[in-house]
Amino acid sequence: MLCVKQQILEGCLFLGGLFFSIFLACGAWAGDNFKAFSPVEVNGFLELRAGCRVRDDPRQKQASVMESRLQAELFTYAPWAEFKYKADVWADGITEKGEYDTRESWMFARPSDVLDVKIGRQVLTWGTGDLVFLNDLFPKDWQSYFIGRDSEYLKAPSDALKVSCFTSLANIDLVYTPQFDPDRYITGAYVSYWNGSELAGRDSLTGAQVPDQWFKDDEIALRLYKNIYNYELALYGYRGFWKRPAGQSDSGEHLFFPELSVYGFSARGRVGRGIGNLEFAYYRSGQDSDGTNPEINNSELRYLAGYNQDLARDFNASLQYYVEQILHYDEYENSLVQGPARDRFRHVITLQLTWLLMNQNLELSLASYLCPSDRDAYLRPSAAYKWTDDIIVEAGANIFTGREMHTFFGQFEDNTNVYTAVRFSF
Repeated sequence: MLCVKQQILEGCLFLGGLFFSIFLACGAWAGDNFKAFSPVEVNGFLELRAGCRVRDDPRQKQASVMESRLQAELFTYAPWAEFKYKADVWADGITEKGEYDTRESWMFARPSDVLDVKIGRQVLTWGTGDLVFLNDLFPKDWQSYFIGRDSEYLKAPSDALKVSCFTSLANIDLVYTPQFDPDRYITGAYVSYWNGSELAGRDSLTGAQVPDQWFKDDEIALRLYKNIYNYELALYGYRGFWKRPAGQSDSGEHLFFPELSVYGFSARGRVGRGIGNLEFAYYRSGQDSDGTNPEINNSELRYLAGYNQDLARDFNASLQYYVEQILHYDEYENSLVQGPARDRFRHVITLQLTWLLMNQNLELSLASYLCPSDRDAYLRPSAAYKWTDDIIVEAGANIFTGREMHTFFGQFEDNTNVYTAVRFSF
């Protein structure tokens, strides 16, 4: 654990040094324009958030979230570039530690009318899913989402270089991440989970060997997209690693991140009174392409069809149908040593509702996932009220249910929780 923290610190120092060097180099190149920086804009918030479990979970504390958080954001620009820094510092009552996280630290430049460059720590996203991700292989933090933190924290940051090129034929986004950025996956520190044989929590934290060699254990993501007759069509490619541990050593003692390549496409555009979307992704498990290694995830196909429409003024609904298909399923079943087998097809229906009331000062929302194949479900209702321009109060819940402890949402049933928060912005 100490080694991992040291490597993370070294990576942050490397990016910070690179960012500062580019800043100075660009300033020197800009000459007199270096003095043309705009005044630094400072924004942020102070937030108090608390939550508790409504079921008894002997593997966790009764409190699900308890923290005081300060976020600060600094932004400035010059004629030749933009700069942004955003970070969080908080006192975490669950881990009983002070925590720090750099959310963003980047420089953005537009060398020409057809080229954008953004380098540094940034939050990246693409694809057409609504809280469902197929070709979006940028890191996520479901652990934060499941304990009731703001939905902003579902997207974890990447240390990357993003280059965008705009042409009359098509637009291209290329993202290069020099050191693998995994998901902030569930370890048992906040949420109990199924470890393959039983439920585990704070007394049995999971860990994994993260590929962490700079410029060797890297990631490349590519998106080629074009708008045709008001329909956005896109092709995707990714080379890197499974974002969560998807393999284990022969002894079963160590988890790791196997190699992964993803190829996909999407389409989105107007259908009737709303917006429809289709998305597909082929996950090729690089170290187990034929499905014969029982210690590594099989390759998969993933499908998504969705529809989004305003049902009334300030009332929006999004309905999606999502499928995961395991390839080489017979090989997977024959190689299974212990534990229940996954289904060949996993079906998930999602419904997202958002309703703005009281001159849009009150927001009621519901994110829901129903999985008929696993016979489990997840509901996240919430209400946020804008008390003043600077103060927002919020309350919500994370509700899990399932017939089996090993299914994705069923394993979190004892983690069902309610939470509340107040945020002071500045």
